[in-house]
Amino acid sequence: MAIIKKVRGFEPKTGKGCFLADNAVLVGDVTMGDDCSVWFGAVLRGDVNTITIGNRVNIQDNAVIHTLYQKSVSIIGNDVSIGHNVVIHGATIHDMALIGMGSIILDHAEIGEGAIIAAGSVVLSGTKVGPHELWAGSPAKFKKMVDPAQASEINVKIAKNYLMYSTWYDQDEQ
Repeated sequence: MAIIKKVRGFEPKTGKGCFLADNAVLVGDVTMGDDCSVWFGAVLRGDVNTITIGNRVNIQDNAVIHTLYQKSVSIIGNDVSIGHNVVIHGATIHDMALIGMGSIILDHAEIGEGAIIAAGSVVLSGTKVGPHELWAGSPAKFKKMVDPAQASEINVKIAKNYLMYSTWYDQDEQ
């Protein structure tokens, strides 16, 4: 069963149909929408400030979402995929963005709707990634525009796949 811990009077809230892996951790001021999945080893640590997550977001294995005390919050839109081993620290990720495996998104960075952050990228504090842009590298830099229809198709497919994967675990428990 996932670790869900109340801190400083804040208790994590999850929407309908969410899957939390056995060793996923939700702490403090975390609010999650419907049909989300938080996978093995992922940590959403809302102990020092707010983490808000939309609908149909998948937070894959060993990802960490955190904030700065009284200085930043983490906001994740709808249909966002957060890859394995991603760190999001006090950043805003807009709808249908894809954050590739092992990426780091630092405080006050903003990732636009339908944007793609390539695996292993480091998005520095305060960086603004526009809608449907592909960024890569360390530090991450703009590489090219992504066709909005293609990005939407990819990101919605990943979100739906993770929703399907989560049902496999629910069935095993019945």
